[in-house]
Amino acid sequence: MSLYQLTIYRNLLHYSYANRIASIPVGNSQIWPLYAIKCFSHQSSSTNISPDEVKVGDEVLNQIIAPRENASNCSHEIVDACIDKICGLGHLAAAAQLLKSLCNEKISLNSSKAYDMVLLAASERGDTPLLCQVFKVAVVSCKSLSSASYMSFARAFTKTNDSSKLLECVKEIVEVTSQNCSVINRIIFAFSKCREIDKAFQIFNQMKCLSCTPDLYTYNIVLDMLGRAGRVNEILHLFVSMKDEGIAPDIVSYNTLINSLRKVGRLDISLIYFREMVAMGIKPDLLTYTALIESFGRFGNIEEALTLLKEMKLKKICPSSYIYKSLIANSKKMGKVELATNLLNEMKLSESKLARPEDFKRRKR
Repeated sequence: MSLYQLTIYRNLLHYSYANRIASIPVGNSQIWPLYAIKCFSHQSSSTNISPDEVKVGDEVLNQIIAPRENASNCSHEIVDACIDKICGLGHLAAAAQLLKSLCNEKISLNSSKAYDMVLLAASERGDTPLLCQVFKVAVVSCKSLSSASYMSFARAFTKTNDSSKLLECVKEIVEVTSQNCSVINRIIFAFSKCREIDKAFQIFNQMKCLSCTPDLYTYNIVLDMLGRAGRVNEILHLFVSMKDEGIAPDIVSYNTLINSLRKVGRLDISLIYFREMVAMGIKPDLLTYTALIESFGRFGNIEEALTLLKEMKLKKICPSSYIYKSLIANSKKMGKVELATNLLNEMKLSESKLARPEDFKRRKR
């Protein structure tokens, strides 16, 4: 990079934010990048950051100054590079200001990479006010915010017991997204993945107060979260509540409930909901049969377990090795060695047709 180009960059870096161009055409491959730098210069000058502190590498500077044939790709690459350098220097407020300025100018980014970097850095620093500020901009301006950004959001609040700030931030997010339920669903899911069950449940309870009505996907996330935590009484109560709210459970809802009951040995209640599911016209799948066969086998009712195994085969649902191994182990416990041997041979013969781990993954709505 030439000394002349470096001089241009440094002059731009100290360019007054007040004198910046009000509207920048995205299609201009040379003006757009300069606009990004000038947005950053406002933050830099206000915090007395020297040119040497904010100087980025020659490669990035050349990308910013040199014209490109593909202006759109150039723009997004440059923003990502700038954000990466700014975050690396620890100037998160400057990075947030740049992203907000782009949003104000209605310049959207094709990917969420820039937001991912700032949210991750803010989360690691525990700067929840800045995190909320950037997240609100992200959900409005970014076409598809990544799961990583949602996880960074959730992890930041695992470091504090003050739920009031979290709920206030969620309220603001609901407002800027026009009660977009899918965004709150992903936030609840992220908290669930972080095992912050109480915080996730608080967000869920707040949704109704914010005119953001929980949908089937919301309930399925919370049912799964409670089931994994072994909070059976709560999951039963929530299951009844969702039906009272007029939301009909689907196969995911019933499987979550039945499997959760299996874990605590409540075969009796599992069968009630299994029969209810069938009565509603919902067909049992691999997950349903796996939970029930394992439960019957555990309670010594091998005959009923074998009946279900035969039933699922007739319905062209391939058993898994887990089902066979469960039946073999429980048969041995009952002293039925010959049956266990026959099941083992059957499993080996049908090995190529057995369900695989990916077949257990739940279908998304």
